[in-house]
Amino acid sequence: MPNHFRFLLRTTFVLVAACNISMASTSIATTTPLPLPALGIDQAQTSVSGISSGGHMAVQLHVAYSATFKAGAGVIAGGPFNCADNSVLYALTRCLGRSAIPVEDLVKQTVDWAKNGSIDAPTNLSAAKIYLFAGARDSVVPASTSRDLKAYYQHFARRENIILKEDIEAEHAMVTDHHGATCLTKATPFINNCGFDLAGAILQHLYGTLLPPRVSPTKGSPGGTLSEFDQTAYVNGRGMAPTGWIFVPAACAAVSKCRLHVVLHGCKQNTASVGQDFVRHAGYNRWADTNNIIVLYPQTGDKAINGCWDWWGYDSANHAKKSAPQMTGIINMIAALTREPVSAKKSAP
Repeated sequence: MPNHFRFLLRTTFVLVAACNISMASTSIATTTPLPLPALGIDQAQTSVSGISSGGHMAVQLHVAYSATFKAGAGVIAGGPFNCADNSVLYALTRCLGRSAIPVEDLVKQTVDWAKNGSIDAPTNLSAAKIYLFAGARDSVVPASTSRDLKAYYQHFARRENIILKEDIEAEHAMVTDHHGATCLTKATPFINNCGFDLAGAILQHLYGTLLPPRVSPTKGSPGGTLSEFDQTAYVNGRGMAPTGWIFVPAACAAVSKCRLHVVLHGCKQNTASVGQDFVRHAGYNRWADTNNIIVLYPQTGDKAINGCWDWWGYDSANHAKKSAPQMTGIINMIAALTREPVSAKKSAP
């Protein structure tokens, strides 16, 4: 194993994100995983969010594929686009607030990559809604990293469309309004009850006024279906799991213009590590149920370093470009849902 991977394995505990493991239930499909159904999506209403390593990956997807994620992005404890720049050292220093993030350089790099076709034109970001969250007491990813992300986005998006919430006294965790340890706890499974519905806040900023959930956070279950699907139809290997998960509101089985929100777990929060805790209880499904929002939960696998998404280059030196295997796989999943042809063949292991 290369030395930088050994170093990463010793230190990536600081990149671990959390998930919501409330005891609410959802209808779960138990059949053999199949490819994603062709449901039809309102392509102007596609968005992405993620936490920690998933937050960094959400930024990569949003910027590299800005023509796809037109509705915007939610980023929890994440940094500017290509913050790590294919460097483990950068991932563990400047992206975690231990040295300055060169925001202006990353902005210039974004523009240059768009000119050569490596990513979509950043002009697509102009109308996007962006919700950023930083726990005020986060000792892993400091609020300064999220502030730098806000500064990065302000070069491309309208300032009134960007929200940075950093007034919740939360440690590094998935913040909920009903479940978890006390808000200042920093411990497994990194779920803190801070009396704040973070998933709901993200969706409401991205999509505007939404109908309230039909069920409370602790009682009842959403009316949709949570199903496991075959990810190998879209990406094979490359740190990805054989299967992912998708929540489909009952109405979206018939309605062909539902919204789509892609949710990315953090390190050690894939189903291989925590089972269905994140995909069932992160807080998105109950809002999606009443607002015709399909929620896609791609999953990393046991070959991913600590279950993290590739936001620093452990799988591909082009991890932040459109050619990145993990991002291409997710885009292929979206293409399948929108009844569009898969844009690229599944990646080789």
